[in-house]
Amino acid sequence: MSFETATVRRSASTGFAARTFATYGQEFIILACIVVLFVAVGLIAPRFISPTNLTTIFVGNAYIAVAAIGMSMVIISGHIDVSVGSLIGVLATISGTLAVSGYPVWFAWLAPVIVGMVVTSFIGVLVAYVRIPSIVVTLGMLSILKGGLISVTGGAWITNLPPDYLIAQFRLFGIPSPVWFMIFLTAVAAMFMRYTAFGRSIYAIGGNGEAARVAGIPVERTTVTIFAIHGLFAGIAAVLFATQLQVIQSTVPPNLELTVITASVVGGVSILGGTGTVVGSTLAAILFAAIGSSLIFLNVSAYWLRAVQGLLILATVLADMARRHRIG
Repeated sequence: MSFETATVRRSASTGFAARTFATYGQEFIILACIVVLFVAVGLIAPRFISPTNLTTIFVGNAYIAVAAIGMSMVIISGHIDVSVGSLIGVLATISGTLAVSGYPVWFAWLAPVIVGMVVTSFIGVLVAYVRIPSIVVTLGMLSILKGGLISVTGGAWITNLPPDYLIAQFRLFGIPSPVWFMIFLTAVAAMFMRYTAFGRSIYAIGGNGEAARVAGIPVERTTVTIFAIHGLFAGIAAVLFATQLQVIQSTVPPNLELTVITASVVGGVSILGGTGTVVGSTLAAILFAAIGSSLIFLNVSAYWLRAVQGLLILATVLADMARRHRIG
């Protein structure tokens, strides 16, 4: 083999490695952090890696990972939805109310998905066609949903849920169903984003909307569809959230929207749009759940989790800005 040929092959190999790390580097980093966290805290507090606690970490936060899939698509397209926490609270209440009112359980599962898609499609119409910034639209929707939920229900508890309604408590091959939902939906969404024309158009719109329009992508219609898909995942997340316990409180889960958005951003989705993967957001959701659990086992205030999330957001955004500056 000549020196020139070997050089070319090494350069190609290095280039492939660089492209791979640029695309999946954040996922590798988060996965490494998860492994290190489990090993380190497990050595200090062995009960942290007990099957019971691991089940709690994965099952109790699977709905956040599912919601973060749709949020990642929205942020990649160059928008954001700060009303997702309130939406999940409303959809969970709708689902639980239908379940105890005598409706078939399949309808109690399906209704929040449909309502979620309708609400987010409306948001998408306002963003795409009326040209209202998504942050403004979703801030308004947050207030409407949160205020309306409390006004209608008074924060009452929904009890006497039918056993066959509690889908989050089902198991398949001994593994709780929320874990299956999280894995399956993440895999499907990742392949959808990578291998379909619509998935690639999401990146194109987020990277440069005008260039995407010139390339023939119907930006407005695609944007509405992206928000509708986001509503689909929010509806599924709401069902998982509503069915993980025997009761449902008709309120908005505190700081849920921040957790979902943070999972997306820390998972590698650029807050400026155009880059990121849904796999990273799922891993980040698992990481946050593991950090929160580890703080309990280490007798550290759980409020530090918010501080850690804030630091991770700042570090991720600064790293993204630096990367974009180098490329520019």
